[in-house]
Amino acid sequence: MKKIFLQGLHLLIFALSLQLQSQEIHVSPLGSDRNPGTKMKPLATPEAARDLLRKLRTGKPSQNKAAKIIMHAGTYDLKNSFVLDERDNGTQANPVQWTSAENEVVILSGGKTIPSNLFKPISNPAISNRLGSNVAAQVMELDIRQAGITNTGRHKQYGHALPVIPATMELFFNYQPMTLARYPNKGDIKIGKVVDKGSVPRIGDKSNRGAVFNYTDNRHKNWAGQSNIWIQGTLNYGFADDYNPIDKIDSTNKTVKLGKPHIYGVGAGSDFQSYVAINILEELDEPGEWFLDETTGKLYLWPPAPMKGADIKFSILEEPIVALEGVNHLRFSGMNIEAGRGIGLYMENCTFTEVAGCTIRNVGTTGIVMGQGAQLLDENSSVDDYVGIPISRQVGSFQNHIYRNTTWNRNAGHHNRILSCDIYNTGSGGVMLSGGDKKSLTPGYNTVENCRISLYNRRNKFTFAGIRVDGVGNRIVHNEIFNSDWHGIFVHGNEHVFEYNHIHDVTLNSNDTSPWYIGRNPSDRGNIVRYNFFDHCGNKNRMNMGIYCDDSSTDVLIYGNVFNDMLTDHGVLFSNTGWHLVMKNNIIINPIAHTAVTSANYYTWAAPQAAEMFGENGTIRNRLTKDIDFESPPYSTKYPSLLPYLDVITPGKEWQSMRARGNMLESNLIIGGPDNPIKLLGGVHAQMDGRNNWVTKEDPGFIDIKNKNFTLKPDAKAFQMIPGFEPVPFSKMGIYKDKYRK
Repeated sequence: MKKIFLQGLHLLIFALSLQLQSQEIHVSPLGSDRNPGTKMKPLATPEAARDLLRKLRTGKPSQNKAAKIIMHAGTYDLKNSFVLDERDNGTQANPVQWTSAENEVVILSGGKTIPSNLFKPISNPAISNRLGSNVAAQVMELDIRQAGITNTGRHKQYGHALPVIPATMELFFNYQPMTLARYPNKGDIKIGKVVDKGSVPRIGDKSNRGAVFNYTDNRHKNWAGQSNIWIQGTLNYGFADDYNPIDKIDSTNKTVKLGKPHIYGVGAGSDFQSYVAINILEELDEPGEWFLDETTGKLYLWPPAPMKGADIKFSILEEPIVALEGVNHLRFSGMNIEAGRGIGLYMENCTFTEVAGCTIRNVGTTGIVMGQGAQLLDENSSVDDYVGIPISRQVGSFQNHIYRNTTWNRNAGHHNRILSCDIYNTGSGGVMLSGGDKKSLTPGYNTVENCRISLYNRRNKFTFAGIRVDGVGNRIVHNEIFNSDWHGIFVHGNEHVFEYNHIHDVTLNSNDTSPWYIGRNPSDRGNIVRYNFFDHCGNKNRMNMGIYCDDSSTDVLIYGNVFNDMLTDHGVLFSNTGWHLVMKNNIIINPIAHTAVTSANYYTWAAPQAAEMFGENGTIRNRLTKDIDFESPPYSTKYPSLLPYLDVITPGKEWQSMRARGNMLESNLIIGGPDNPIKLLGGVHAQMDGRNNWVTKEDPGFIDIKNKNFTLKPDAKAFQMIPGFEPVPFSKMGIYKDKYRK
């Protein structure tokens, strides 16, 4: 026995010595964590591979050698976040690589995979009766306790200005999210007459009173007396979403009483003031819908495809599935990350780290988060009295925290890149990118490049865009962002570059939204939007913009972009009292409204807000004088044209910041739309100058306008009509091929 033991020990030492030279470790679901991690004897879990590499490299010169962990095909159900930190660093010459084996599909799952044979026909006749015989014959039943699922989560309110929270348990069938039984299956329900708008937290009303309103669809009477029914929609403004419980349905008075207040109170009369009803057994009436009876632990699913051989997962993990923290010179590539209730992949304080060729899908909150989120400290607070602290591995109250702390350095690190990833079916946005320091204007040099991002608002809506960026000096380049009712890109910060992106079919069913948005902080300057293709964005029945430079935005350059079929009734460029907004050398095809619209909003609808924005202790004044000091370096030297911004015109009533200045629409090619491409709203202070723009109804010389090839021919008439017009590199816009996209 001793001889056998020694022989085994010698073999293990030999295998380890070979690994020490090459530092190549293999992992397979068919392996064992007792194995040495060779290709023939792989480990079984990524945690074991990580720990082995740490052991091999600790205190040895070999720690500077190349190291590669190769993950082989299969699903790895993770019980906890898979975390890499400073112990897993590489070097510039030899980065540590975590990668899938060539042509093998690796899934890092935050869920639990369930065999399809655990689903049975419905066992309770009462359930069959509630569903109806035709539906019941199609629906399958699962006892989740027998399947080993003990924590399904709890439904909680979330939405605009509320913390982003992990999803309740979700169900994924063949890698697609199933729909919690809802009504209607398509479209929405309009809010009827409002009896009581409820308390309004946005203006400090903390009486915690849910609204009461008349329902407009008699289907509601079927739900009276049931518990745990929720509605999701825009209950007052078309940019403010809410997920809110129904407290009571009164079928006699045809009213709904909500269990929680909506941030702005509930309103009615506009097309977007509407909702869908969710989590109702009787509304399980089409393939892909499901319902969980939390009392009995029985789950009911109408399968969208045959059960045999189907991949069925339930999301379990509320922490990020993968977390990279304090990592330097590491490449994480070729992985599928999916089926978590929270974040897909989280990065904090990383440098020269690359996430490449990964698919992040089917997660409850955000696909990739770079930098910290925030924790709300007082659940009774709203936007203006928000108090919170930064926190790792969560999104939380990010929205309110950055609104109240505009120079927040989220500790994202620098020189990191998200490359050639597919991100879709996420709950709260695609990528949250950060990096750099706004107070010192130090750039972060972080990048999202060549990523395809879609279907990213299954839960949270308004500010959780395909890509949301803050900080200083980051790049968003060659991405495709599409299939969303809400924003494409949402911007905070300075000196970011947005180029060669293809953004299409976004802001399809929301109000006061846009494919690209920045607003309410004039110190957010130096942002460049160039060489992007914006196609078929907006909704002609809603208030939509293209490039939306909202309240008091300054210094955005919009250059060399192509805008096609923009269903944006408030213009391709819209500004509320902007400064130094320049739109030059762009191509605009078939706009339904003016190309550039600017509003003197502080002399019209926002006049009552002027003092609270620019006066003593005003929101905008504080952002310029307390969050930063715009009259001192680096801001005064970097942005001297901002120095007159708070100069007084009429004491206590009027400031220079209320009057737009320095805005220019110049040398643009505009096919269609009004003859005058500029519209001014609110009088003489709604400034936007125009120069050398050519508005025409004819094809100006495109290679193939019918098939959306908007490259101009060398002899195109546009070059004659617009002096100095430069060719727009249309063919370079969007996704490109690389080793991850072949």
